[in-house]
Amino acid sequence: MPTGSRKLLIIDDDSIVRQSVVAYLEDSGFEVLEADQGEQGLALFYQQSPDAVLTDLRMPTKDGLQVLDEVHQSSPETPVIVMSGVGVIGDVVRALRLGASDFLIKPLVDMEVLVHAVNKSLERRDLLAQNQRYREKLESANSELKDHLRTLERDQEAGRRVQQQLLPPTPFRRGQYCLEHRVIPSLFLSGDFIDLAFRSERYLSFYLTDVAGHGASSAFATIWLKHAAAEIVRDWSLFAEGSKVDEHLNRWLFEINRQLLETRLGSHMTCFVGVVDLEQNRLHYSVAGHLPLPVLIQSEQPAQFLEGKGRPLGLFPNQEWPQFEVDFPPGASLLVFSDGILEVMPPKDLLEKEDFLLKLLSNSRGGMKHVCDALHLDAIDEAPDDIAILSIVRES
Repeated sequence: MPTGSRKLLIIDDDSIVRQSVVAYLEDSGFEVLEADQGEQGLALFYQQSPDAVLTDLRMPTKDGLQVLDEVHQSSPETPVIVMSGVGVIGDVVRALRLGASDFLIKPLVDMEVLVHAVNKSLERRDLLAQNQRYREKLESANSELKDHLRTLERDQEAGRRVQQQLLPPTPFRRGQYCLEHRVIPSLFLSGDFIDLAFRSERYLSFYLTDVAGHGASSAFATIWLKHAAAEIVRDWSLFAEGSKVDEHLNRWLFEINRQLLETRLGSHMTCFVGVVDLEQNRLHYSVAGHLPLPVLIQSEQPAQFLEGKGRPLGLFPNQEWPQFEVDFPPGASLLVFSDGILEVMPPKDLLEKEDFLLKLLSNSRGGMKHVCDALHLDAIDEAPDDIAILSIVRES
């Protein structure tokens, strides 16, 4: 350890001992101040602020313990080494209790013992000072981090409110059909999104998407999707009266996929898009990599997954998606979930999770409230993944 910049204060009324100690410490590279009594030593301490103090124990007027106590009260970080010609254990105990960094017995036969004690005391002081600086920096960093977190939480809360306002009203009714939805984000913001896109009295069109990832980046993609989906429906006059629904489903997915690739958002998403023909009471739909598949619940029948397949959006250009159809009888319920629902199913295997989901839904009567009760969604404190649920019920 470099010692040239270290300043020591030696207090000892024995001039011979003091001078020998001073000479050895100066030869060892220390700057040394000296005093022959406690009062003078304390005056030098306040004037010169030494890095360490070495004091004799037995001195007239003010002894070493008094010097130690005053130095420790004034500057707790300054190490004080007590030296004594009388090795009484009581003195050692009192000195250590008052904060002495070391206790040496005179005569000091080997001066290197003294140098070692000084160096160790200074190293301890340096370490304590370094730790204090680290603590102060850590407290400052923690304070800044808390400020940043509060700002982030406010921003995320504002973002969540914006995202919620983009969702369609719930419940929403068209004729015999009642649509309800619920989104449970794993963070403040969700990568799951639900919306309606209709242009006529005949068709009720909707979609549920699940953007890969979590948090703000996925939420931004849903905001983009909201506007892109509406523009595509408007520009291509999709799902209008008398339209070819199956062709329009594929066109809608094709344009979403193309624009998503062109934006280079770096996001991909799964999607279920459906159109209910309110005149024929028939569901037309397409699946873009979406799991689990939607569930149809009919009176006196077990719940069943709809068929369907297709690639996700935002990964491959020039794709096409097959279209499917199914009757929507009175009293039936269509339930569409994001894959986050599987994360709260107890089984570990995917197929077992899907079977477990069907069993739970078979015992429910459909509709958002009954589904949430059956799946115990209100008991979830922290969702491991975003969960979105879309329920469409045709009333009897």
